[in-house]
Amino acid sequence: MSTRHVVLALAVAAAAAVPAAAQNLQIDGAGATFPNPIYSKWFSEYNKLHPNVQINYQPIGSGGGIRQLTNQTVFFGATDGPMTNDQIQAAGARILHLPTVLGGVVPVYNVPGLSGELRFSGPLLADIFLGKVTKWNDPAIAKENPGVSLPASDVTVAHRADGSGTSYIFCDFLAKSSPEWKQKVGVATSVNWPTGVGGKGNEGVAGLVKQTPGSIGYVELIYALQNKIPFGAVKNAAGEYVKASLDSVTAAAAATEGKMPPDFRVSIANAPGKNAYPIASFTWLLFYESPKDKAKAKAMVDFMRWALADGQKYAPDLGYAPLPASVVSLETEALKKIKI
Repeated sequence: MSTRHVVLALAVAAAAAVPAAAQNLQIDGAGATFPNPIYSKWFSEYNKLHPNVQINYQPIGSGGGIRQLTNQTVFFGATDGPMTNDQIQAAGARILHLPTVLGGVVPVYNVPGLSGELRFSGPLLADIFLGKVTKWNDPAIAKENPGVSLPASDVTVAHRADGSGTSYIFCDFLAKSSPEWKQKVGVATSVNWPTGVGGKGNEGVAGLVKQTPGSIGYVELIYALQNKIPFGAVKNAAGEYVKASLDSVTAAAAATEGKMPPDFRVSIANAPGKNAYPIASFTWLLFYESPKDKAKAKAMVDFMRWALADGQKYAPDLGYAPLPASVVSLETEALKKIKI
């Protein structure tokens, strides 16, 4: 065989070996709509660095993500409301909660002819979503919005129709603000709403509010910004009315400094601090600690290391706050629990 043929044969053999070495992986996940914009960005950017790893994500709501992970129809789940002890037990094996970014849930509204920006306290939002405040010029709304000309129109409540981490975060705040809400409705990814109409996903609630004059709902900050829907300032634990922003959500996360539980299941709703936005939360990716598919596990551990380091820089442009350095450090250590 000539030298040329030998070189050609070696080149063909090398080319044939590449796919085997790289091993194309398709990894499926499902869950929260709250972080979908940042996850879409991350999975796309990671794929550019690792073309052999394709991560597919279905934003079906936190409840659906927990259910599909438990049924093992997806490799990973995503939620904005930590799994309960009962849910973890139902999963049949140890589950790892890994915070990815921080976000804020905002009260969005569509009130034609409004003369100013609205302010809400937790008790007022609870009474609106309990169906006790039914007119926009109700004295309870007027009291928190002096000088704002409020119309006498009906209030239409929009809430999530699906199991939702965004609902969990919102209900968590309302339960900390209103004993009546805590007793009658409670905190979960799915609750029995006392009033209102349901929309699927953050997109569905944003769409309902945008299309319905007189409506109020709750969505993750980026969905309010993208849809150009007004959202209100919310009274925090220090008595200050604060609007959701990167800074105010980051300020809420400061409450976990030195207090993060080992399993990362923590609430920062109504966190202390003058500048803290009160309806804020971490959002989590969920993994089995001992997954069956070791190749996918290895790829997702590598992805998580990237997301905790380089991936955080994409968060601010999409309306999310990056994780505090102390949390990143704890998580980097926790990743070692995934058996690969």
